[in-house]
Amino acid sequence: MERTIEDGVEMVTTGPGLASAVESASGEACVAVDLESNGFYHYPERVCLVQLAIRDEVYIIDPLSVGDVSPLGELLANGAIEKVFHSADYDVRSLSREWGFGVRGLFDTGIAAAFAGSERLGLDAVLREYLGVEVVKEKRLQRADWTRRPLSAEMVRYAAGDVRHLVRLRLLLADRLALLGRAEWVREEFERLAGVRYSEPDADWGFLRVRGSGALDGRGLAVLRSLFEFREGEARRRDRPPFKVFSDAAMVALASEPSSDLADVKGLGRYGRAPASRGVRRAIREGVGSPPLRRPRRSPTGRRRLSREEREEARVRLRLLKEWRQGHAVRLGLEPSLVWPAASLERLSVGGDGFDEAAVVEESRLWQRLEFGDSLRGFVEGLRPPCG
Repeated sequence: MERTIEDGVEMVTTGPGLASAVESASGEACVAVDLESNGFYHYPERVCLVQLAIRDEVYIIDPLSVGDVSPLGELLANGAIEKVFHSADYDVRSLSREWGFGVRGLFDTGIAAAFAGSERLGLDAVLREYLGVEVVKEKRLQRADWTRRPLSAEMVRYAAGDVRHLVRLRLLLADRLALLGRAEWVREEFERLAGVRYSEPDADWGFLRVRGSGALDGRGLAVLRSLFEFREGEARRRDRPPFKVFSDAAMVALASEPSSDLADVKGLGRYGRAPASRGVRRAIREGVGSPPLRRPRRSPTGRRRLSREEREEARVRLRLLKEWRQGHAVRLGLEPSLVWPAASLERLSVGGDGFDEAAVVEESRLWQRLEFGDSLRGFVEGLRPPCG
């Protein structure tokens, strides 16, 4: 039997309870969704709660107890029911990683608020702006260990608060976007976001994501890779996120100076002292003894190297293109990055491609090309001829 925590909030810990919650959602036009994970405390991280808001009822689903959550996947895949998230990118990737679930019929109130002209996009700020609702997002609870059971009353209230007002917020934002003529813009953004899937880190080159690795030579990269692999193993063995084993900065410092006294390296913690330091020393020796690494080459662009004069010309063109983008952003009350992708402006600043080839990059949207394409084409044609 499921447990009612307080009025309008029900804890779902069984398969029949989940089936009942999904059945309640089946006749709705909109359902609000949010997740809570444990990545600040455990490794690999897991989804520990899924919150659904259906009319005035909030269901807090405990997947650690329910076990088979396939009915939830069926709900998320039902395109006839809109799923309302706030800043859904992480949630969509987490659902894909954890259970292979996709989301159809997604509405993201964070994206919608950005296109409605909001400057502050955190859930608390958007709720305050559009609904006058005060939701306190305590960092202490944002970083809570959601694996712990039983959940405290304040954790339950926090989790419920993330979804309780989303459907009402969605209605106001949708009206605002329709008034501004931007409903089609966000629809494309939502469809792209719904298509996002989790991808495993590159097993061979994942260590290059470590901040500071770009300054290392081949020998330093070999040491960094060895330390990175050691830290990954320790993180999994101890069920702790890698940053709580030891820091990226400590790895880069040791990769730069492998002979450093471990006790003097900041960010190593217990791994700077015996007995834990033995594993670090072994990883350093293995890295030093390995052949120097060469970074993987980027895919060739087909562009020739630019002269100093051409680089300066491209820099000026890029500045002017950004001013074009800024002008539209100010007129529309949008962040410039929403108007046109930077990667496209950089290609247009260099030239060598036709306008259509340079304008269409992976980040570009159809709505951007329809709304601003003619303006940008005319602006580019009015600039000094590009390099090349």
